[in-house]
Amino acid sequence: MNWVGAIVRFVVSALVLIVVSWLSPGFVVKGGFVGALIAAAVIAILGYIAEALLGDRISPQSRGIVGFIAAAVVIYLAQFIIPGLLSVSLLGALISAFVIGLIDAVVPTVLR
Repeated sequence: MNWVGAIVRFVVSALVLIVVSWLSPGFVVKGGFVGALIAAAVIAILGYIAEALLGDRISPQSRGIVGFIAAAVVIYLAQFIIPGLLSVSLLGALISAFVIGLIDAVVPTVLR
């Protein structure tokens, strides 16, 4: 992936997090767009680590119940890494994982 592609991916991911913050109760991104960019980077890093540890079953391309639960866990854990920028309840993590999955199906954040 080139630098421009990575930047576009994080901008789209940050916009998705802002939309999810508006739609999902229990999911709050603080700090505006910059906060959403930082949260997107942390979630991406945690997702990469989870995928490296648990394999392709949890990757965004092969979403299923395991991928859904893994996404919710990654989102929930991200709040502990950046506590001032992200606040997520358990229900908020589940709802936001579902909404992000729906948005990702329409607007994929993986560049080909």
